[in-house]
Amino acid sequence: MSTQVLWLGLLVGFANYMFRYLPLRIRANSTRPAKRGATGVLLDSIGIASICALLVVSSVPEIMHDAQRLVPTLMGFIILGLSFYKTRSIIIPTLLSALGYGLTWKLMMVITV
Repeated sequence: MSTQVLWLGLLVGFANYMFRYLPLRIRANSTRPAKRGATGVLLDSIGIASICALLVVSSVPEIMHDAQRLVPTLMGFIILGLSFYKTRSIIIPTLLSALGYGLTWKLMMVITV
């Protein structure tokens, strides 16, 4: 097995785990509504974890092939995380991160030309 595949699997697994674990840790000391326990928070975080895992798996080979894609991909991750933190929905953050990726890519192409 290639070490790149192993590192990619470990990176995706770690990111997926952290997106499921951190919401439980961050909200552990805050007051929660009576009907919402750790299971509810865990289920809410599955959407963002799966989107980020898919983003990592689909973008790492492209970044390894073309290093210019690193900055737009990081911008997509940042927009995804921040907008999910604000909205607690996965639909709008996914669309915003795709828009951020596209705009960053276009801006980089205009700057380098």
